[in-house]
Amino acid sequence: MSLTLPQPPRETLTGKSLIAGVFGWPVTHSRSPRLHGYWLKHYGIDGAYIPFSTHPAQFETALRALPALGFRGANVTLPHKEKALACIDQATERARRIGAVNTVMVQEDGTLLGDNTDGFGFLEHLQASAANWRAGDGPAVVLGAGGASRAIVVALLDAGVPEIRLVNRTTRRAEEIAEALNTAADRRITVHDWDHRAAILDGGALLVNTTQLGLAGQPALEIDLAQLPVSAVVDDIVYVPMETSLLAAARKRGNAVVDGLGMLLHQARPGFAAWFKVEPDVTPALRDFVLADIPGAK
Repeated sequence: MSLTLPQPPRETLTGKSLIAGVFGWPVTHSRSPRLHGYWLKHYGIDGAYIPFSTHPAQFETALRALPALGFRGANVTLPHKEKALACIDQATERARRIGAVNTVMVQEDGTLLGDNTDGFGFLEHLQASAANWRAGDGPAVVLGAGGASRAIVVALLDAGVPEIRLVNRTTRRAEEIAEALNTAADRRITVHDWDHRAAILDGGALLVNTTQLGLAGQPALEIDLAQLPVSAVVDDIVYVPMETSLLAAARKRGNAVVDGLGMLLHQARPGFAAWFKVEPDVTPALRDFVLADIPGAK
């Protein structure tokens, strides 16, 4: 008589488990463990995704330890993204152009490859949410000049947007992005004064807010949309709340709008695929699951 041995639940780890994680300081704000944990359970993967609260002084040591510990790789969040670029062995072209790394893969020889998937996540969500938008439709107006802005500008350049009008409260920061990304043969990025943000909407096909204005607890983004064509898409990467005052005003006048949560979800896809060997899907169920853990998002 043969015996049927009980099978462990699929959440159980084994000696063959694939392990990844996320470095941050602090890391408690990160939604990545919940997001990747959902996918691991959904696809029945023998693996785990672990948050690491890592002080900046120990970050390089911790990152370099990934191969010795058998990790497949890790995400990198604030404040380590820029430092990560200097700590890895190789970087993708887009990570070098953005000047920061948010996704690290341990390669077969134990070296670390860094990538930045923020722009990828932005563009994937934009195209999924605004199916009629095309990169060649016209200029994009990008508000803000932080790390997210630079990643989005790189993605828009690579997608073929004909002109990017960059505006920031501190003009010098916007100029630094333009100087780094414009070339002698390709000068599609133009920098504009913050006080002119309403006027430069004229003829725009896409408006993107990458600032924290409109985020819960922050001042509202004050901008007159009168000169923005109704055919333009308005994208706000803030997701707390999900519908910012900018998106509400744009929706009211008839513009297509794109919220910020999808960028977070889509940017995680390349790392998950590299570490766990499954191409994950961004679904309504996943959105609801992640949203349930974000106070004030709804």
